[in-house]
Amino acid sequence: MTPLLEIIIHVTLLTFATIMLGAVLRNREWTAEGLHQALGNRDRLPEPTELGGRAQRTAQNALEGMALFVPIALVAHLSGAGDEALLGAQVYFWARVVYIPTYVLGIAYVRSLVWGVGLLGLVLMLLAVL
Repeated sequence: MTPLLEIIIHVTLLTFATIMLGAVLRNREWTAEGLHQALGNRDRLPEPTELGGRAQRTAQNALEGMALFVPIALVAHLSGAGDEALLGAQVYFWARVVYIPTYVLGIAYVRSLVWGVGLLGLVLMLLAVL
């Protein structure tokens, strides 16, 4: 497996972990009521706490980012530009690693800066395939 394909797997696992964190914090699954809601059909969820809302938005953002990252990474791999796109993929991945706790903890301006670094990683990947 190429390093670029490995990063796709790592981004996928990170996204899954973010989705799970968002669900646990959003639904307060460590409580009896939250666990009951999580295992049910989630028709009448209570309003999320601020932390739970940020965790849920972080999960949504991770899915949106993955929808951009994966196609670019696959095109780079299939076109033979995987080595050239690798630095951008690494920048994107590590920016996501920093972005997730920054967003969940509510560190507003740093969060936006880190998001921009992740965007730079996507741009580097695009430049490698264009």
